[in-house]
Amino acid sequence: MTEATITWPTKSRDIHNHHMNSTVWDHFKMRDDDIVLATYAKSGTTWTQQILAQLIFNGNPTVDTAVASPWVDLRIMPPEAIAALEQQKHRRFLKTHLPLDALVFSPKAKYIYVGRDGRDVVWSMYNHHSNANQVWYGALNDTPGRVGPPIEPPPASVHEYYRDWMAKDGFPFWPYWENVRTWWSARNLPNVKLIHFNDLKRDLPGSIRGIAQFLEIPIDEQSFPIIVEHCTFEYMKSHAETVAPLGGILWEGGAKTFINKGTNGRWIDTLSPEECMEYEDRAIEELGPECAAWLTGKSS
Repeated sequence: MTEATITWPTKSRDIHNHHMNSTVWDHFKMRDDDIVLATYAKSGTTWTQQILAQLIFNGNPTVDTAVASPWVDLRIMPPEAIAALEQQKHRRFLKTHLPLDALVFSPKAKYIYVGRDGRDVVWSMYNHHSNANQVWYGALNDTPGRVGPPIEPPPASVHEYYRDWMAKDGFPFWPYWENVRTWWSARNLPNVKLIHFNDLKRDLPGSIRGIAQFLEIPIDEQSFPIIVEHCTFEYMKSHAETVAPLGGILWEGGAKTFINKGTNGRWIDTLSPEECMEYEDRAIEELGPECAAWLTGKSS
């Protein structure tokens, strides 16, 4: 595949909801060495941002990852936070939760997409949503410009939350299947790398090296053990204020609530065999067998 023969992705639609405003990318000035981290929510976004921060800053413990790497298409993002990206002198690493066809794509920038089994996503999302405070609801629902209904508190049961998420494709956030599907379709582009949440858990040092190689970031072997340590959940939990968005002020219990457990399989004792089969059949229907198998995280 040569650049001359590549059909690059093009934006074909906009997405607006209580969280997102995809139009911000229409006028965003990309740099050739920008890194864009894309995920569906609760799929390892903050973890991978920390990895990128530690690679770019060579293990510096003082980096405020959340400030350095804002969620660009979050509609309530203060304009000055986006404007501040113009002043950054280091290699920029930007966050998005958009599907690929709602994003302005640069053939020069590098894109990393992190996938995670939807059932694990929901259990993590439930913790995120059920611990959100009134500041979170007020910002998302009352900031002018919201399109669509407000986001409401979740039900008392994570099982009910999962059933709603399945029945309404990502409710009350945004569609899941199309997010995975659009990025999977770009997996062979030379500037796109797909990684899985489970690979980060299985082999964090190896995953960090793979990301560095993709981004052409030389690894300082003396600093590498520090980089790895700074990217563990234990370290991130104990330094959550510099990792969680806005220092964690939007969640009860603060930043340490946002940096939760990073564990998988919490759904196993809740979902019935029939519900698991329903999910797995739906994944194949929506994504095809190859992508559905990748999304389980059982192999990379």
